[in-house]
Amino acid sequence: MDAMTPEDARMTAQEKTRPTREEAEAAVRTLLSWAGDDPDREGLVETPKRVVKAYEEWFSGYKDDPAAVLGKTFEDVQGYDDIVMLTNIDVESHCEHHIAPILGVAHVAYLPTKAVVGISKIARVVEIFSKRLQTQETMTAQIADALMEAMEPLGVAVYVDAKHQCMTTRGVHHSNVSTITTTFTGEFKTDADLRNRFLRLVEKA
Repeated sequence: MDAMTPEDARMTAQEKTRPTREEAEAAVRTLLSWAGDDPDREGLVETPKRVVKAYEEWFSGYKDDPAAVLGKTFEDVQGYDDIVMLTNIDVESHCEHHIAPILGVAHVAYLPTKAVVGISKIARVVEIFSKRLQTQETMTAQIADALMEAMEPLGVAVYVDAKHQCMTTRGVHHSNVSTITTTFTGEFKTDADLRNRFLRLVEKA
């Protein structure tokens, strides 16, 4: 049996101490009261249930394992060894500092060795990491690390372009600022021509 990783142990411990749905709904009622409204008025009576249900969707990535998603590969690719790239994968995440939405797109590429993975699986990995409380920098690196660990390709490139609602709807209120983060591993990191080719493909997407 494989030893439990520190991440697995942390997630298991959190699951054991996870509040009940009723406790989560009570917390929402408290926040509504703190905001200055009456959680018992008609328009807000069902809000705690709706918020908890929304949280289940927004943060569903905590219960999914990227390695399991990437576990099945295909070797019958007629010797294909060039870039495999997905562009404009929707990113819907929430910042860990304000729980405000992060909305944008991810572009992900890898150089296969002898096998490829179903393209939908790459989009699924992006979704898993985005459906967690995140910083964009961490999420970008996590996507690349997951692909490297599961597939052992020659290299991975990840480019995320997103807007942070914690910056557009509060604080400095700059609605048109976009944040770009990148991670390059393997040959994408060491080969400038390959890296620039990836970036040109991103520009065309």
